[in-house]
Amino acid sequence: MASHLRGVGEARQSFRRAVARLDFDQGSSLRLGRKRGEQNQAIGRSRGGRTTKIHGLSDPRCRPVVLHLTPGQDADIAAAPDVLALAPTMRALIADKGYDGDALRADIVKRGATPVIPNKSNRIVIHRFNKRAYKGRNVIERSFCRLKDFRRIATRYDKLARNFLSAVHLAALVAYWLN
Repeated sequence: MASHLRGVGEARQSFRRAVARLDFDQGSSLRLGRKRGEQNQAIGRSRGGRTTKIHGLSDPRCRPVVLHLTPGQDADIAAAPDVLALAPTMRALIADKGYDGDALRADIVKRGATPVIPNKSNRIVIHRFNKRAYKGRNVIERSFCRLKDFRRIATRYDKLARNFLSAVHLAALVAYWLN
């Protein structure tokens, strides 16, 4: 009986080798750990592939004031404390729903600014916000659109986060501050 079972396994092996797609033992590793150094380079894996997010604050004239990098899969609100630590004094902070959180709202108020952030759809405690002031959020969108006119920024040519952030700062300098 054992010899009969051995023959079935050999036939199965030869069938799997005949069609490479069915050979489940082969293929790239799952890379449960990241490649060396990748965690320090603000490169993340998301549905669209390997990406980086640029978080920023801009003044009312669309000029970037603070720029910060995070991996693409990180939530927007996770970068907010780092961005706020670099922020100058302000009267209001306009942000999208990705930054809706009680701790962030409290931090903004503690800094003397008014949070203008719409509520997420699943929020239980609804906060009021100035809808007219929220229309000014297009300022940061225009700022990022102008930065991404630079091909190096739009496609992230640089492997190292410090080089990419330097390129983003240079693009901001050329696009907004040297006029």
